[in-house]
Amino acid sequence: MASCAGEGRPTLRRCLAVLREASSDSEQLAALLLVTKAVRAGEVDARTRRQIFDAIGFTLPSRLLASREPPEGCPEHTFQALGLTLLACFCTDPQLAGHSQILNKIPTFNDVLLAPCSPDTSSMVDDVYQCLAAVLATRKGPKELVSKGTVSALCQAYVRRGAGSERALRLLEGLLAAAEARCWQKDAPHLLAVLGQLSDDFLNAGDVSKFELCEVLPRFIPLSPPLAQDPQGSECLHKLYKGLASILGSKLDQSQRDPALKLAACLVQACGSDWIPAGRAGSKFLALLVNLACVEVRLVLEEPDPVDVEGKKEVITACYVLIEMGIQECLNEEKPLLEEVQKMQLLRIMEEAFGAVIFYLRQVRQEELHDPFIFASVRILGAWMAEETSSLKQEICELLPFLVHYAKKLFEEGEAAASLPQPDGTPAGLGSSEGSRLPQDALRFLLPGFCHLTAEDKPRDILICEGAPALLCEYFLQQWQLLLRELSSPTPLTSTEMSLQTLCGICLNLVVTAPDLISLPDLCWRRGIPVFNPLTSINSLFLSVLQGTCPAKEFFRAAIRFLAEAHDVPGRGQAVAVAPAYEGAWPDVRELWLLGMQALAGCVPLVPWLPRAVLEARWLQGLAAALARGASLDPELLAAFQGVLAELAGACKTCKEVILSHQGREWANLYGMAVLEQRLSEQ
Repeated sequence: MASCAGEGRPTLRRCLAVLREASSDSEQLAALLLVTKAVRAGEVDARTRRQIFDAIGFTLPSRLLASREPPEGCPEHTFQALGLTLLACFCTDPQLAGHSQILNKIPTFNDVLLAPCSPDTSSMVDDVYQCLAAVLATRKGPKELVSKGTVSALCQAYVRRGAGSERALRLLEGLLAAAEARCWQKDAPHLLAVLGQLSDDFLNAGDVSKFELCEVLPRFIPLSPPLAQDPQGSECLHKLYKGLASILGSKLDQSQRDPALKLAACLVQACGSDWIPAGRAGSKFLALLVNLACVEVRLVLEEPDPVDVEGKKEVITACYVLIEMGIQECLNEEKPLLEEVQKMQLLRIMEEAFGAVIFYLRQVRQEELHDPFIFASVRILGAWMAEETSSLKQEICELLPFLVHYAKKLFEEGEAAASLPQPDGTPAGLGSSEGSRLPQDALRFLLPGFCHLTAEDKPRDILICEGAPALLCEYFLQQWQLLLRELSSPTPLTSTEMSLQTLCGICLNLVVTAPDLISLPDLCWRRGIPVFNPLTSINSLFLSVLQGTCPAKEFFRAAIRFLAEAHDVPGRGQAVAVAPAYEGAWPDVRELWLLGMQALAGCVPLVPWLPRAVLEARWLQGLAAALARGASLDPELLAAFQGVLAELAGACKTCKEVILSHQGREWANLYGMAVLEQRLSEQ
């Protein structure tokens, strides 16, 4: 054996020949020992490794792993160690690493990690880590490792801090990167134990390892379920807060500050501000976090150098997360973490940071539009525009052409991607969750800001000039189709419903302030009509100026039912009350109902057939009869009903006669409906 070892690869090839032709176990074992010695010494290349596999296959390593009786005078785990060495050798070939014979050995690998470690088994542990790393790199590997218990084994190996524990941690990072949700779903207690160990180390470290842990910890912070819901998770969060407070309260250089900010942003994404304790210390820490994030944004974006920005995109994106938390906390009135003085200070600081974001976005070139960092910058600006309507108005108006162009580009690319068939033949958008395979949706984050801006003359004119109304129409149709699919699905509604509600607010602003838009040929109002059916009452203002088509009539009939059925017709002297079917949702739809009544009153003189639709619904007759019986009305309802009744009486002779036949002049005078009384008196 010693002679063979010194002769190098020719001898190795002879030993492989012996191994293939061995007639006894002793001959095979002798050749195998030399082969494994060469493997451990790193004396084999890829071709030779393949020759070893061709000579041995999986059968022999499997027999060795199953053997429990070592040769006389040999250590207890001799055969298992030989088998693992051979498998580690095979796993260096990616094709073999994903072979079912290797995947079937995963439970055996786990057992080796969980067994007590000794000098005799240390090489076995090394081989196991090599095998697991190779399996992880294969396509099916992560799923197989999770399902076969490797996450639990690696967690225990790390917490035990035995041989190779740092390799266990690296493998856990790789598994979480590849299958985070699956890992937490199956092995949350073990992963929390690892997070607890890391949190202890982070809090107690007094050297550079504290900053190294800032890079490791984010991988072990789950987005769902929230850590704060678990006692062990809450303890980890408290330690991480204390560790970050000690870091960020000190003088740091950039290489130390950046990972700390990224860790803080990761905690915010996972838990919001729940990981920051209430009280003076917590409020100072939160204000410091947001302040540091704003300073970092300004330093990088105010005078952007392409090289500097490229290297800082990750940390600036983390800063955006912290700034968005700052926006929310400045708006928080229930159990606020910040004092009023702190809120005012942070708003001024954030305004300066958003000035830098706007300046940066104005420098973006066409070829950069697909950069995820541009999307992150637009998203955070949308969060600011949604809440802060008076700040940086001039700068935002100047940026609006870019925002509309950017949102339109992403929307059109998303529509094109959604129409492409998947391998199973279905459209791409239908099979994906939350459109994860499609280009990102910038409009969703810009809608609230656009809603504010369309109520003001200058920004509205810019949006109209840049073609935003047509884009919003197309987006509405897309979101409507998404909502219909969600309504038929058992999963909870997503942000689609909120987007549709915001779109309706924008459309109301445009219809009221720029009614000429409706007649423009490039808008898709008419094409969009067929999507509205009797379920569309929540959008009862959207197409209020359409007329003449069957879908439009169906829409208005649905709107009339929504408005008419909201209140019960009371008996003599009783108050008009919200109908039982509406009571649960009335706080949410009350304002919509009042706006709907106002919109209906405005439509009556414009849509010739609308009064007849009201009569066919028997709403006018019932309402007039109730008022004739002296039904009690609060001032808000009184104004709403008078608006509709007056327009019906002025536009339709039949409606006027119905009202008069129910003593309309008397109760109009009694209720103080002066406008209606005048209309009834006109010839």
